[in-house]
Amino acid sequence: MREHRSNAWQTAITIVQEAKPPYIPQGAHEMTLVVEYPPGDPGAPPHRHYGPAFGYVLEGEMVLELEGEPERVVRAGEAFWEPGGDVIHYQDGNNRDDIPLRFLVTMLCEPGKPMLTLVDDEELAQRADRRAARPV
Repeated sequence: MREHRSNAWQTAITIVQEAKPPYIPQGAHEMTLVVEYPPGDPGAPPHRHYGPAFGYVLEGEMVLELEGEPERVVRAGEAFWEPGGDVIHYQDGNNRDDIPLRFLVTMLCEPGKPMLTLVDDEELAQRADRRAARPV
């Protein structure tokens, strides 16, 4: 029997994101999850991840805001990442009030620390100078 080989692999790949390797916590473990927010949902409150996170929007549009960067919209088919560590993740909510948002995230989690830690109002106030200017 003759083995058939396809050449489809030569054009099957689309690069959606490249990043320089961020800090990876010693002994990190990987966690991949799907997050689903209904239309108009603001998403998680300000938080941080202790390791880097890499994501891909499956459906809808996410408002993404990381400390030191202006908020931006990430649409279905687009990727995003955050370095984790001390960086505050301000927003990950649904940008649309007519359709749901679904995104996939792969995180490298630091052993002994939660996957996500909320940031309190006092710390947000102390670091207000690190937040990019808000849209008008």
